[in-house]
Amino acid sequence: MFTESRNKLQLKSPSSSFLLALLPCQRIADPLSIPFPSRFIPSSPNLRSKLSRSLKHGSNDLGTLKLSILDEETGRNYSVRVRVAVRVRPKNTEELNSDFADCVELQPELKRLKLKKNNWSLESYKFDEVFTQSASQRRVYEAVAKPVVESVLDGYNGTVMAYGQTGTGKTYTVGQLGKNDPSERGIMVRALEGIFANTTAGSDTVTISYLQLYLESVQDLLSPEKTNIPIVEDPKTGEVSLPGSAVVQLNDLDHFLELLQAGEANRHAANTKLNTESSRSHAMLVVHVHRSFGGKKENEVSSLSDGTNDNLASHHVPHILKSKLLIVDLAGSERIDKSGIEGRMIEETKFINLSLTSLGKCINALAENNPYIPTRDSKLTRLLRDSFGGSARTSLIVTVGPSAQYYSETASTILFGQRAMKVVNTVKLKEEVDYESLCKKLEYHVDYLTSETDRQQKLREIEREQMEKKLKEQEALIVETKIFVSKYEYLEKQKNHWELEAKKLLKELNIQKNENDRLSQEIGHLEENFKQIKQQELESSTHQKILADMTNTYQKNIAELINQLESERSHCTNLEEQLSVMKKSLSDNIKSVQERIVDDLARENSKLNEIATSKIQSLEVMNRELLMEKDFLNKELESLKDKLLDEERQRRCLEGEIVKLKKFLIDGNAENGSKRSHWAENSTSSTLPFENPSKSHKSRESVSAQKDTISKIFEEVGLSNILPLLKSEELDVQIHAVKVVANLAAEDINQERIVKEGGLDALLILLEISKDATVHRITAGALANLAMNGSNQSLIVSKGGTRLLANIASKTEDPQTLRMIAGAIANLCGNEKLHVMLKKDSGIKALLQMMKSGHSEVIAQVARGFANFAKCESRGIAQGYQKGKSVLIEEGALYWMITNSSTYSASTRRHIELALCHLAQNEDNALDLIRGGGIKELIRISQDSSKEETRNLAKKALDSNSSFSSEMYTS
Repeated sequence: MFTESRNKLQLKSPSSSFLLALLPCQRIADPLSIPFPSRFIPSSPNLRSKLSRSLKHGSNDLGTLKLSILDEETGRNYSVRVRVAVRVRPKNTEELNSDFADCVELQPELKRLKLKKNNWSLESYKFDEVFTQSASQRRVYEAVAKPVVESVLDGYNGTVMAYGQTGTGKTYTVGQLGKNDPSERGIMVRALEGIFANTTAGSDTVTISYLQLYLESVQDLLSPEKTNIPIVEDPKTGEVSLPGSAVVQLNDLDHFLELLQAGEANRHAANTKLNTESSRSHAMLVVHVHRSFGGKKENEVSSLSDGTNDNLASHHVPHILKSKLLIVDLAGSERIDKSGIEGRMIEETKFINLSLTSLGKCINALAENNPYIPTRDSKLTRLLRDSFGGSARTSLIVTVGPSAQYYSETASTILFGQRAMKVVNTVKLKEEVDYESLCKKLEYHVDYLTSETDRQQKLREIEREQMEKKLKEQEALIVETKIFVSKYEYLEKQKNHWELEAKKLLKELNIQKNENDRLSQEIGHLEENFKQIKQQELESSTHQKILADMTNTYQKNIAELINQLESERSHCTNLEEQLSVMKKSLSDNIKSVQERIVDDLARENSKLNEIATSKIQSLEVMNRELLMEKDFLNKELESLKDKLLDEERQRRCLEGEIVKLKKFLIDGNAENGSKRSHWAENSTSSTLPFENPSKSHKSRESVSAQKDTISKIFEEVGLSNILPLLKSEELDVQIHAVKVVANLAAEDINQERIVKEGGLDALLILLEISKDATVHRITAGALANLAMNGSNQSLIVSKGGTRLLANIASKTEDPQTLRMIAGAIANLCGNEKLHVMLKKDSGIKALLQMMKSGHSEVIAQVARGFANFAKCESRGIAQGYQKGKSVLIEEGALYWMITNSSTYSASTRRHIELALCHLAQNEDNALDLIRGGGIKELIRISQDSSKEETRNLAKKALDSNSSFSSEMYTS
């Protein structure tokens, strides 16, 4: 329907009168009030809204809109050429101070750029957009990328790409994050802002992949371990995919910024003469947008649970718009003689220029309509196959520098953009029926009916089981009732029987009671009669015979009572005799116990006398020894007095040396301060929006100046005069002196001399007696440097260095001090002869305690120490002179290593993985590794570790240990 040549649009449609009416592109207050003929108004709601929005805001891309209106109504495919914009970066400090003139002249109102080779040669080029040095990031996005983003939201593929020489601002234009200043945000961040603003979280999904092409190898920036990712082309559709790359679904813009920042940290960059942060790889951000429309948004669960098959059939068929946005930040083309690169960077430049050359060949072939397009010459052209000559809407921004010094590079970049403007892409709408959603609905409906049937069947089974249970309960209740009735009848019989027995007993008791009452009454009568008889005997002798009879009767009774009383008395006598026997035996026992106690006390007293005698003798010996020692100490005191006089003379000499040392230190600090301030002025003046100033030059100057000062002090003062300053009472003198010793200890040639001169002893004494945190940190660093030498490690441990370092670690929270201490102990862990002393002096416990600081550098040193320790243990196990469970497991380090083997930085992870692999070589550690979940980590390390050596070590451990093999088989 349409053809396009350069900037002229030719129409071959009956509705061209409507399209020509839109060409002036003037802003209209009320676009819907224009009296368009009904046959020219598009039927698609999306196109009507796009037309209204474009007319209302005065869009600069109405030509493309006309094409989309007409062709989307007919076939939803249309042809559009690549839009190209040019952006000129500001001059940097080098260009401002050079004699080169500008070779670029801009005419943004005419969208033209003039390139001056000299005062007589001038060439003019026209682009879709021309941006000056002061153009804002927002304006660049709205003119270059926003139309592409809107097209992506409508279901079309799109590409935004930056091309140009190194150091001209491609990464600034495309990938600037703008964390501190939102106005500085680049195309990537603004494009995702626009996508999130026009998508719905519930029905639309946005996913990204972030890749780099480095040395002709596709690498994943979000998962750096994934390298050499293959490129796969669909033979039917021609679409390019990268299986194995990480695809992350975005939640919001903050989530995207975190991913983008992490990806930028993994991208290869280097410092060159043209750019302090030169990208050494092509970066590609792939954004996939899936938008749902045409279906009725409703609660699927409720509709499926309440509806029928007829309701499902009456629903609208949902559609999905699948589109892809590709944002490419190409690495800059450069010449080796101008960039000043060397070494591996030369190889990187060769691959960059080779891929850009292949891209230029493809652009030339497309611009000249050649039948053969060499897209398979490089991986870059294969990845951009859809962007040039494919089905994506493409915008290209070329960046150039203004200086004539780089005239050839600027001309090459402009010619690349001119050729790219001739490339025409056929944009296709990718609209699909959401069969997956329909399938899920039907599956859910089937699952719901199945579950409902199962639920009803289960309810019936439950009811039947409940009825059977109730029936059994009733039968059991009947049986229990019968048993209860029989028991009740038996108890009733027993009750009647006992009631009869009770009545009989009660009757007998009443009879006995009556008898007792009768007898008591008779006894009362007898007593009264006896009294009366006595009185009558006194009164009358006629009654003596009766009284005698009565007296005999009573005497018999009294005799019987007396017999009973005698028996009772005899019984009491027997009891008294038994009591006396028991008292006697008790007194005998008490006497024997007392005699035994007296004997024991006598023996104990004799022993104590012997001990006291021996102690008195030993005290006399000690007294004699102390007297001898006193005489010896008196002699030593006299000699010390003489030594003190000599040291007083030496102190006076050292005071002069201290004055000289302070002078050198003050001069060195002043020199460093002036250099730092001079560097700061230069760096501040050279900062530009397109450049990231480097801090490495400052650090190199500072370190170099510090080394010069230290060497100067060393030559002037001497080590023998510096070491005594560690004992100075002035804290500043101590700090400066220990700094000098620490820096000297970093060089191998100085370490032997420091130890020989007594520097190690002085450092250990200073670490023990000083309470200053700065002194602790620097002294620990000096010991860490000395601990790198194997001959010094034994001396440090034997002199109690490990114990002192562990003590300082338990008292401080300063991460730098902890890092120095952890580094020193980690170096000592590499000597297998010192492992016993390290455990005894709490060195391993100190490493475990320092893990809790949470500081990444401290944890890195701790992980290195564990790796050294485990490696030495593994070597000892293999050589047969070491057995038993690892000390690291006994101290509790295994759980931390397993839970954090994939948490920290790459170097820390490598050390933790190496430690786990070496621990797994010892069969005595197998049970602890299995219980702690170490098998899963060993399997992960054998598959995903970045080091091939570590992967092989993990595989060896898994294959050689039968416990691991059986555990993997069972799991």
